[in-house]
Amino acid sequence: MATLSDVAKKAVVSKMTVSRVINHPEQVSDELRKLVYNAMKELKYVPNYAARALVQNRTQVVKLLILEEMDTTEPYYMNLLAGIAIELDQHHYSLQLVTRNSHTIGKCDGVIVTGMRREDFAHIIAQLDQPVVLFGQNEQGYDYIDVDNRKGMQMATEHVLSLGCKHILFYGIDINEPFMASRLEGFKRSMEHVHLKPQICLMKNSSHVAQFEAEKILRSTERRTVFVCASDRLGIGVVRAAQCLGLNVPGDVAVTGFDGVFLDRISHPQLTTIRQPIVEMGKALVSLLLEKINQNGKKVGHRIFEPELIVRGSTIQSVQTLPKESKLLGMN
Repeated sequence: MATLSDVAKKAVVSKMTVSRVINHPEQVSDELRKLVYNAMKELKYVPNYAARALVQNRTQVVKLLILEEMDTTEPYYMNLLAGIAIELDQHHYSLQLVTRNSHTIGKCDGVIVTGMRREDFAHIIAQLDQPVVLFGQNEQGYDYIDVDNRKGMQMATEHVLSLGCKHILFYGIDINEPFMASRLEGFKRSMEHVHLKPQICLMKNSSHVAQFEAEKILRSTERRTVFVCASDRLGIGVVRAAQCLGLNVPGDVAVTGFDGVFLDRISHPQLTTIRQPIVEMGKALVSLLLEKINQNGKKVGHRIFEPELIVRGSTIQSVQTLPKESKLLGMN
């Protein structure tokens, strides 16, 4: 079995250099990393990560702390988990999934937190001893990963405006959190830009609630109505309401969603939506957290991902004449 010394000799570098490449690859040049990695590959050298963790006083465990009910966010979290797991595996870390009642069980090197609400910062997040990265924008100064929620909602609203729609309603989630405020702001800006009064309805993130609210609106109007929804779950409820009343989608009722994670594709017709790159965001959460761990918890900032408009049959009647999915990527 090859040793660290064998790798150093093969690459014509010192053992200290090989150790640095393995433990702190960000501190060496691309050329040096490639040289050492090639030597490791030729010698079939496998680093002893358990021993390395022991020496560095680390656990090689990252916790994902989910602070909301997962049954209301599926299948959103499955995509996030996939991205996190893929990236952790690349760095020889294991993942521990915890909730607000179990997050103190077991040791770890860092924590990724999602589903947090304002009251969670003082009671839970501020009490964590390990480096923390949040999935979602926050006003408390924590490092985070998020999508550009405001831009995404502007893209959805501008899309339906470009179709000549005037009677446009916003269906949002009744929650006082930054992501919702940003989505609401994006809708308001787009409507005010064309001198239309924003019409807003906030509710629980439930397709059944959205269906109930939409049926009330649709029974009282004969105009073509457009619903710009803050989630695909709400969008599906609106589509169901239109169909229950015998209305055509998108002829009588047009609908857009937000998230682009599976639910948009099971709707019939499929939802025009704002897609978040959830898997890539999961990978970025790990990269940001590991950077923070390697810098002893130092603040490393945040990263905002671009949203993507996916145009489908819930807004475009002739969508079958378009490419399989018409994609418009948000631009800075």
